[in-house]
Amino acid sequence: MKIDVIISADHIKPEYLKDKIVVVIDMLRATSVITTALFNGAKRVIPTLTVEEAFEKGKILKSKGEAFVLGGERQALKIEGFNFSNSPLEYTKECVQNKTVIITTTNGTRALNLCKKADKILIGAMINAKKVAKKLKELNKDVIFINAGTNGKFSMDDFICSGYMINELLKEITCDLSDIAKTANLIYEGNKNIINYIKNATHYEILKSLDLEKDLEYCSSKDIIDIVPLFDGEEIK
Repeated sequence: MKIDVIISADHIKPEYLKDKIVVVIDMLRATSVITTALFNGAKRVIPTLTVEEAFEKGKILKSKGEAFVLGGERQALKIEGFNFSNSPLEYTKECVQNKTVIITTTNGTRALNLCKKADKILIGAMINAKKVAKKLKELNKDVIFINAGTNGKFSMDDFICSGYMINELLKEITCDLSDIAKTANLIYEGNKNIINYIKNATHYEILKSLDLEKDLEYCSSKDIIDIVPLFDGEEIK
């Protein structure tokens, strides 16, 4: 199994993803939200690129009598007219069970929509990392960890999340790591306390400035959810 890491959505080259498994990571916070919502009983998650597209999807579901909620953010802030922000703590069982979640975010949903040429698209976060690693072992194909990044730039939080999953894979099987994948693993090996490491990250500071420490703590928790969401190019289940 070959393993590579792409450091932000701006670096995704769709043709490079063909015949490979990709794991999209935006641990602060889109992929943590998606994983949490599905774990709490959401019927599906539909990621959209724009706010306008999210509203349009909502109108279509409403016309069909389907229950849905709108969630997401722009520059870490709740979108006007949406039910929820991009805080995973809002997507409780009471709020999302048997409903479709339509989500649009600054970084995560953009990364997802750029990965449609991949063989399979898995949703990864710190909260389900071991389960993702186990699934990758079962699939036994070349893997690319896609870091959503922050506004097109490298993000320490997504990178160490990749490193943790790579570290878990290496405990089970022999892998051929690219230099950047080796670096991600080494970063995790030296910084197993996730919250202490990401305190130096730009995105951490942004969320902290918005009094979102509880989100940061939750999203940095290892392996508290045991599902692996799968994106089929249209929706995530």
